[in-house]
Order: sequence, then structure tokens, then C-alpha cells
Amino acid sequence: MVKNSRFVFIVMLAIAFGLPLRSHAQDSAQAGAVFVMTNAADKNEIVAYPRNADGSLGLKRRFATGGRGSGGVNDPLGSQGSLILTENHSFLLAVNAGSGELSVFRIHPSSLELTDVVPCGGSEPVAVAEHKNLVYVLNAGGSSDVVGFYLERSGKLRPIRNSIRFLTTANSGAASLSFSPDGQTLLITEKLTNSIDAFQVQSDGTLGSIVVNPGAGPGTFAVEFAPNGIALTVETGPPGGMNASAISSYSVSPNESLSVVSASVPTLANATCWLAVTPNGRYVYTSNAGSSSISGFTIAANGALAPLPGTVLVDLPAGSTNLDVAITLDGKFLYSMDSGTGALSIFSIGKDGLLTALGEVEGLGASVGMNGIAAI
Repeated sequence: MVKNSRFVFIVMLAIAFGLPLRSHAQDSAQAGAVFVMTNAADKNEIVAYPRNADGSLGLKRRFATGGRGSGGVNDPLGSQGSLILTENHSFLLAVNAGSGELSVFRIHPSSLELTDVVPCGGSEPVAVAEHKNLVYVLNAGGSSDVVGFYLERSGKLRPIRNSIRFLTTANSGAASLSFSPDGQTLLITEKLTNSIDAFQVQSDGTLGSIVVNPGAGPGTFAVEFAPNGIALTVETGPPGGMNASAISSYSVSPNESLSVVSASVPTLANATCWLAVTPNGRYVYTSNAGSSSISGFTIAANGALAPLPGTVLVDLPAGSTNLDVAITLDGKFLYSMDSGTGALSIFSIGKDGLLTALGEVEGLGASVGMNGIAAI
């Protein structure tokens, strides 16, 4: 009777404090998680789904970032990387574009713990990147800049003195940033100038002088490094072009100049703005919001890109307006954030790189301005 009373008491405490009622067996059965950011203007939140071994998702939970998003309808941030995992997979970093802050969450098996909220050092943060506890946030508003922090083991962010670096212009359309695998280079894309800015990372965590590189094709949007050090960018294409979006690859020289390896390989789709690389570096997928589709490519050892059979691997329901995509750490599943329908589409990734649809999870709210997705 005493044991039963103690159990009831623990359950009541869990309910009162909003703790998850999960057993150790349930936690061990959880293969990972998928996180989506609402970007809501009144209260920004992270929506967390437990992921099962077959790729299916469990019931979602919401965790407040402590800041405010920008609100909006579809892709109000115009960026990739507004929500990211740290390299050691222990923390989740989220931008709060409305309140000008950066939030840090410690990741637990079935919950998130908010550990810090700090000013972003600029205006309208839209993306963040991390390499071995070095964090840089990209601010698209005001003067358009990047600002550095150190992420401590406690989950606190410590600003780096004299780390602010400005982009080419105050109206650059800053969209994404990515550290090279060795942490020696930070690349940043500017949508409105169609530029890729390169900075050498100094030993004290600050950045060297900006080196401006032209995008291989029109409409440069997002950038991400592959594990072999090749930089990949997606391009929306020229204004008014039909199925004119593309993906390009670059090698990075020691002086931070970029050399094109594959120039503007067609995605056969519209509004290609996001990309995700598999952990083994063999494949890259693009999210084509204007066509509600996903395209796929192989990445050769030298960085050359080649389309997978058909190029467009899956067509999502009309009006999906799929924005960002995320791949699990084991490389088995891809998740698409479908802003237009408020759903997450789930796909398995075959050994040949092809995608198989596994269904979708609805209930995020259609066209409510959500931005950012991450998966483990």
C-alpha cells in the first residue's frame, strides 16, 4: 500500500510540473527525435517529436524558447539553419528573430531543457552555426553581420570580444552559414547580392577579413559543407524562370576563395532553397518549395554532383510548400517541414539514395510562419 501511495504521489507531481510520464524502457526504445521551430511572434517554441526506430513519430511536446519569433506565413525568415543541433548532439540552438535573441536547449531523451537565452549581438537573427563549441549567429537586420560566442558545457553562451563581422551591405539578404568540417572556414550566403562570403576562423574564435565570392548561378540561397570539405549551395534561379533552380558545389582554397566544381546542376524544380547532406557524405537532397518536391544528387570524392535517377525523387501533396529538410544522424530517414499544410513528411533513405514515403504527421498549423527543423 505504501508503494502504491508513493507511485500515485510521483505521478501527481509529474502531472503538476508537466514532466513526461515515460518509463526507462520507453526512453531506451526511442531512437531519436525531430524538432521544429514555430517562429511564433508572441512566443517562439520548439515542437519536439520522439522518433521511433522505423522513422515514425510519437506525440509532440512544446518547449518555449524564452524569446519571440518573427511570425508570418511561409518562410518569413528566408533562411536555412534557424534551428540546429550542436556537433556533439547535446544541445539545440534556436534563433528568436522577433526579440533578437539566441536560445540554447540541452537535449534529454524525452524533453528539452532551456539553459540560456542571450542577445544575438545584432538585429533579426535568422541562422546559427556551431563547431566544437564555437557558435556564430547570422543577423539579417540592421547592418547585416555575424557575431561569435563560446558554448560552455553548462549550456551557457559566452560572447567573444571583437567577434562582430559585417557583410557586404546592410541589405544583403543574409540567408545561411556553415563551418567547414575542420572549423577553419565559415561561409555565409547573401541572397540579394548573390554572394558567398568566406571568413577564416582565427585561433581566438574571431574571424578574419571577409572574402567575397560570386555564386555560380543566380539566386544563391543556402550553403552547407559536405563531410569531405566540399561546399554545396542551392540556387533559386533567375526571376521568372520555370524549373530553373539548381545546386552547385565548390572547393575552398586556403585563401578562402571558392572554385566551382559543379556549376548549377538543375533540380528540375522551382524555389529550391534548402539542402541536407547525408552523414556519410554520399548524397544531398534539395527542398523545392515552389514545386512541392524533393530532388537528390550524389556527391563524388572530388565534390562533383550527379542527379539521382529522375532527379526529382518525390512529389509532395499540392500546396505543401516544403521548406527545410533534416536527416537523422544514422542517415536512415529524411523529414520535410511542409509549411503550406502544417505537416511533417517522412521518408526512408535507401542505400542507393532513393527516398520511400512513410507518411506524414499533421497538426503544426498551415502557413503560420514556422521555420527550422533538426533531427537526431
